[in-house]
Amino acid sequence: MIETILPGAVTAVDTFADPPQATLFPEEESLISAAVHKRRAEFTTGRWCARQAMRRIGHRPSAILPGPRGEPRWPDGLVGSITHCPGYRAAVVAPTARVTTVGIDAEVHEPTPPGVLEAVSHAEERDHLAVLRRDHPGVHWDRLLFSAKESVYKAWYPLTARWLDFEDARVTFHPATATFTARLDVTGPRLHGADLTGFTGRWVIGNGLLVTAITILEPALATAA
Repeated sequence: MIETILPGAVTAVDTFADPPQATLFPEEESLISAAVHKRRAEFTTGRWCARQAMRRIGHRPSAILPGPRGEPRWPDGLVGSITHCPGYRAAVVAPTARVTTVGIDAEVHEPTPPGVLEAVSHAEERDHLAVLRRDHPGVHWDRLLFSAKESVYKAWYPLTARWLDFEDARVTFHPATATFTARLDVTGPRLHGADLTGFTGRWVIGNGLLVTAITILEPALATAA
């Protein structure tokens, strides 16, 4: 599902179930041994997906341990992202020679709980969503906004090792192209000779899910694309 919104430079593996053959490295097992079944399943399958993707690009699978913010720490030479929600797990990986950063997120396609939209958005974003709900009522735009901002954070953090609040990015959706833009309200890093001021992403909806993705290609590939 997620591969439809990613460039060819990124390798994706996803699944709608937890395969019985999914296992952890001992270092990972020690981190999750006391977790409840739900957390253990999503952690294990997410890393199983990541290792399948690593194999597909000829990289030896290895342990993927969490960093200070819980982010996956990828082997040297790789970037990637992992996501999970009820009924879906996915991971993407790419060589750093081809992709600068990538962030993905999956959510169940249903409204966000009361109060969540107000907590993660600006008034102008809520006005934008009101128009989208009127013109495209089949989409839960509040949940899509939440997912887009999760993808923004996952793409941002590997570049900066800095926290990014939900309100630090302002998202605009473009339904005709199933894309979105995210304008940063904080100073971004210098990237490819310019200041990073925002991100562009894509989304797909299906199977009761919505998935968002952001990819920044290395300059040579971006020019070719």
